[in-house]
Amino acid sequence: MRRRIGSLIVINAIAFTGLTTTGSAGEQETITLVTHDSFNVSKGVLRAFTRSSGVKVRILRAGDAGQALNQTILTKDHPIGDVLYGVDNTFLSRALDNGIFDAYESAALEQVPSEYVLDARHRVTPIDRADVCVNDDKRWFREHDIPRPTRLEDLADPEYRGLLVVESPATSSTGLSFLLATIAHFGEDGWRDFWADLRANDVVVVDGWEQAWYEQFTAGSESGEHPLVASYASSPVATVNKKGTSARAGTLLASCFQQIEFAGILRGTEHTRAARRLIDFMLSRRFQADLPDQMYVFPVRDGVALPAAFEEFADVAPSPLELPPSAIQENRERWIREWTETVLR
Repeated sequence: MRRRIGSLIVINAIAFTGLTTTGSAGEQETITLVTHDSFNVSKGVLRAFTRSSGVKVRILRAGDAGQALNQTILTKDHPIGDVLYGVDNTFLSRALDNGIFDAYESAALEQVPSEYVLDARHRVTPIDRADVCVNDDKRWFREHDIPRPTRLEDLADPEYRGLLVVESPATSSTGLSFLLATIAHFGEDGWRDFWADLRANDVVVVDGWEQAWYEQFTAGSESGEHPLVASYASSPVATVNKKGTSARAGTLLASCFQQIEFAGILRGTEHTRAARRLIDFMLSRRFQADLPDQMYVFPVRDGVALPAAFEEFADVAPSPLELPPSAIQENRERWIREWTETVLR
């Protein structure tokens, strides 16, 4: 439940009941994890953290990843939490430039490939990874006798008019990743023309992933009207039938852009030690193994076994589209502004 105060969205927090224990000194300690609306973790996993640390975790969901970051930046002088989870490689430089994190290098990073560690000062810690891609409802296309798209260019074809829903890159990390995928594919000279074509082809834009998948996508909602959605290569796992034999959603692998999600300790926390322990725990084998089933993302820790459904139905892009982090940092705000002018105005 949300209420707006000026430009700040205040979100009612959810505390996991049954997690309260006492520390070695007999005093309860509670820390707040600020995150996006899609965050989910098994209660038993968090209970394990509380039993081992004596620290209770309070979850503060603050919209999509971009919105959660924006609220954290707005309140950085009076932080609304102790740890932020969910800032990704597309919004990372915005977070670092605003100085919202304290540096912490977890010993558990020894189990994480260096390619996922994007900040040499360790102000953020990689937690999970996934490929943002366009998903399609295979059943819908089969029933309507329309071929599933195979190229980004196909999405602007009149045959797919009104079928695609995407998230705004101004508020959603998923939406920003998809925008970056189109920039990487079409280049500076062509991406705006592609989005102008999508607008003419009646693309639908929503604020965040939850709305796109659970309200608009035909394979994610009974009331959904759009069989194409900007989501993840791992999303088909969420559409596996009860027999476990097939997934309703497929993936346009030519549209994929790699996303890495991070957690960081918010500057100004009064619970630094507890926050560090939570970061360590998020890289533990137990937490990492819980990620695929709970959030349909891949763990970053080496050697973590994936669920059988993930192994069979999570798509993996053979050559995801990429942009240098320096290019994202230098151009992100301009790209979002130009996208807004092209698509929404």
